[in-house]
Amino acid sequence: AEARGLPPDRLAADVLQVLEADEGEESGTALHAVVRRALHTSDGLGSAEPGEPAGQQAAVAQPGDLPTATVQEMLNSLPGSVSWLLPERGPRGEVVDYRMAATSPEAVDVAGRRGPQLVGVRIRDAYPSVVHEPLWPAYEQVLTDGEPRELGPFRYRDGSAGVPENSVYSLRVHRLGQGLLVSWVRHDEEARQWDRIEQTERLADLGWGEWDLLTGTVVWSDQLYRIYERDPADGPLAQEESSALVLPEDTGIRVAAAERFARGEKVDVTVRVRLGDKVKHLRTVADAVRDATGRPLKVYGIVQDVTARETTLARLAEIEGQLREHQETLRAEHLLATQLQRIILPIPQSPFALPGVWAAVRYIPAEEAAHVGGDWFHAGPVPGCGKVILAVGDVAGHGIQAGTTMARLRHALAALIVTSTADPARLLSHLNELLHASDDVPHATATAVVACYEPGSGQLVWAQAGHPAPLLARGGRTAELARPRGPLLGALRGARYENARVAIGPDDLLLLYTDGLVEHPHREWREGLAPVTAALDQASGAEGGGADALSVLLGRLRRANPKDDTIILAARLEG
Repeated sequence: AEARGLPPDRLAADVLQVLEADEGEESGTALHAVVRRALHTSDGLGSAEPGEPAGQQAAVAQPGDLPTATVQEMLNSLPGSVSWLLPERGPRGEVVDYRMAATSPEAVDVAGRRGPQLVGVRIRDAYPSVVHEPLWPAYEQVLTDGEPRELGPFRYRDGSAGVPENSVYSLRVHRLGQGLLVSWVRHDEEARQWDRIEQTERLADLGWGEWDLLTGTVVWSDQLYRIYERDPADGPLAQEESSALVLPEDTGIRVAAAERFARGEKVDVTVRVRLGDKVKHLRTVADAVRDATGRPLKVYGIVQDVTARETTLARLAEIEGQLREHQETLRAEHLLATQLQRIILPIPQSPFALPGVWAAVRYIPAEEAAHVGGDWFHAGPVPGCGKVILAVGDVAGHGIQAGTTMARLRHALAALIVTSTADPARLLSHLNELLHASDDVPHATATAVVACYEPGSGQLVWAQAGHPAPLLARGGRTAELARPRGPLLGALRGARYENARVAIGPDDLLLLYTDGLVEHPHREWREGLAPVTAALDQASGAEGGGADALSVLLGRLRRANPKDDTIILAARLEG
């Protein structure tokens, strides 16, 4: 019953129906035929036929004992990786190989072959190293004595192309008819999947939980225990304990969220909780599986520790107040503005490595301004997929409001990359809606360009929102990339943005920048672009690369608009 995925009472009823049927009565189902044959063999439910030595059929496979179509029909209903192996014998009756005669649809072997692709595969040909492992004699033992066996975990080693080294498997082997029913689990693949999930949780500082309201069962991920600084041995917090951690000032927020959840809405709420002597800002997103009446049956939730973001915004507000108090002197205002800029936009002091990319950043403040600027950048990997996101943006205006909007856009982009998407056009759409959704601050506009680079394929996908196009330099020649459609952020609710795709060659240079690099009150745009293009031509045509080339390039791009801040993000890409 377990092997077929059936309740025991149902399978027992089928067997009893066969036992009680007349000898000449046709049962009408493939299962009945299988059971009828099994009752007359020593490998089935009964014993051998009268006068036949026990174990005789087990020792010699009889062709046609079990039709392949019947076995395939059975395997079609099984989950996981399962196959039916038929022995191939030599002149003296010895087993020389096994052939996969039927497989489950979800079966995957070490080389990545799936389901029907495995039918007809021979073990010696496809997995030659198995012949020298304990697995090979175990097959023959099960075929001979009919006793099931569990094998592993064992490490499969094969130097063939496309076969991962040191894959770890466990197998269960049963005799079925004239062949072997083999099911297997690949442990290293499971471990990689869990590693990816855990890495994503750590990068985003979030954990997940499940609450089964029918059974009362609660399951937390490891990261959720870390967020609540709780020993997993103590188990998840009860609802009353969790509610008691919320600060009294935020109780109303939690109650309002609970009322929305009771009405069938998805909840997205941020509250403060006290854990020992610390206060954390925790964002919770929760939804439920409900019955036909809307009553929740199971609750799924994600909890993210956003303390760093909220603390930054709080420090931002604090410094804004300090700026208002010290506007009597330009020196004091400039000092605070510099401190604020470093808090919300830390600039790497030297080039840094990303997957398939060397990147470097330079921030050039306006010469005549003593305010926080709205220029920002992002350069980092996309968790779990090997891609890299490069972005720059420019919020209209200067001062605290521009700095606030800049911080919100930059933090929002980083969060969206981890939790939502790496598609540049979709990222810009989300940022545009963010600016329209903020009713508590004056409406702001901004420009931005976002690029997603995949080192494995050498493809760069990018989108822009009213921003100068990136410059691509290759072999001493520099050109602007053709701009896809994309209006200014904050200018139009529901605006649509398009992606453009570019093939990247070895050691290509990509330059993303804000307009302060090329704009100047006393010269045309093209005049300002000319020295930038010349510097890129020289850098991309020179021998050598990596960090040194980027440092030299940024050293030549020091001139900027005296009235506007500038961000320069340079990247050397591997094609």
